Amino acid sequence: MAAMAPTKDGEPPLHILFFPFLLPGHLIPMADMAVLFAARGVRCTVLTTPVQASTIRSVVDRANDSSSAAGTPMSISVVPFPDVGLPMAAQSGRDLATSRDYHDRFLQTVELLREPFCRFLSDHHADIDAVVSDSLFHWSAHAAAEHGLPRIAFLATSMFARACTDTVLRSNVFESCSDDHGAVVSLPGLPHRVEQRRSQMMDPAKRPHEWAMFQLIHAADRSSYGELFNSFRVLEPGYAEHYRATQLRRRAWLVGPVALASGSLEDVASRGAVAGALSPDAAVCLRWLDAKQASSVVYVSFGTMTNFSPEQMRELARGLDLSGKNFVWVIAKGSTAASSDPSTPDGFPTANRGYIVRGWAPQVLILNHPAVGGFVTHCGWNSTLEAVSAGVPMVTWPRYADQFYNEKLVVEVLGVGVGVGAEDYASCLETHRVIAGEAIAESIRRVMGEEGDGAAMRKEAKELGVMARGAVEKGGSSYDDVGQLMEELIARRSSVGCTADG
Repeated sequence: MAAMAPTKDGEPPLHILFFPFLLPGHLIPMADMAVLFAARGVRCTVLTTPVQASTIRSVVDRANDSSSAAGTPMSISVVPFPDVGLPMAAQSGRDLATSRDYHDRFLQTVELLREPFCRFLSDHHADIDAVVSDSLFHWSAHAAAEHGLPRIAFLATSMFARACTDTVLRSNVFESCSDDHGAVVSLPGLPHRVEQRRSQMMDPAKRPHEWAMFQLIHAADRSSYGELFNSFRVLEPGYAEHYRATQLRRRAWLVGPVALASGSLEDVASRGAVAGALSPDAAVCLRWLDAKQASSVVYVSFGTMTNFSPEQMRELARGLDLSGKNFVWVIAKGSTAASSDPSTPDGFPTANRGYIVRGWAPQVLILNHPAVGGFVTHCGWNSTLEAVSAGVPMVTWPRYADQFYNEKLVVEVLGVGVGVGAEDYASCLETHRVIAGEAIAESIRRVMGEEGDGAAMRKEAKELGVMARGAVEKGGSSYDDVGQLMEELIARRSSVGCTADG
């Protein structure tokens, strides 16, 4: 355990309040981030709701078991889940892919959590040195400022995607291109040449409410003390400098992959299983993998917020069959796909070549298994980072939000992935163009190939995995960024104290 954060003699350690959004993809990495700071002697409090508290309870308990010598235990403060008419099962966010009503009600919590957050700050601000809040809570920047606290934003995405979105919001990139579905949009001012099809982007003309929300988020984050990223410098070449020193001139700390701070692979794999219920297929799946040759299995999973049509399910099943590769396919609990049978196509090879997991899978354990040699993913940032950390190349299939930007990073900047050809930005509740089984199979074969592109991608992915682990170790770039932020907050505490005394 690292030494306690250095403060003046007799002063308590730094105290950071973490306020995550309620979806697993936001909640779990922020809890991991709190663990990271607690391991360096920072007192960390996570403010969240009951179901979310149960999801991260094991993370916090493990951190406290290992931090007793440092005297900086983590804690969870619980506020009621906002009364938006959601049943208990839906409060985890895992049913949102199937119900527009649930989805819309869940988003109401963004505003309804303002009052308990402000009340907590009013009661405890004298004891807090900084607030790390999810960027979706854009109003938290003003609330923290009212109590004299620095607010640090966290959006649970890549720095690359964040920079692309910032450019789109500031540059009116749609004005210079046609309205055609396939029109190419250039994003100026970035360290790399980035072009996207208009259909792959959030279009303000088609999504005015989303656009307005992102404008609020980015304005709040620009006014904040800085931003934290679950990433590391080598993974996003040039973007730390882009943020800090060139165009954007914003404070930013890359402190990831934060999951590597949460203990063993088994510990990390169980995160979120309280609310999601680890699938009974999970243990059998790992034994099934034990019998497969190294790098012979492709892992297929699209997170908790992706919903495929029955037709797309059939094409995915057909693509796995055509690829000729062994596979593990996770079908998320609560998706409409979970009630369909992907084994209906004639000859679908589940008997010997494939294994299907229905529900919450131990993704980290699966990705780190020697038998796994590729990952078909929606490019959610947590999944992307877990693949990077495991050294596994990707077949990219983005659908929504930051996923198309993450695909650009994986395929074009890092060279560790191949796309299936997804072209339409659409949520889990909207219609997507069906990707044919032939395209899916070809992408899998390219990534899993033993020569040519496959060998090059596998080599690059393995090297990134080594660098990911090195980044969070003592002397690594992420380790140093954690220390730098701590030093700045200690210095700020001293300067604020001197001002008050004066």
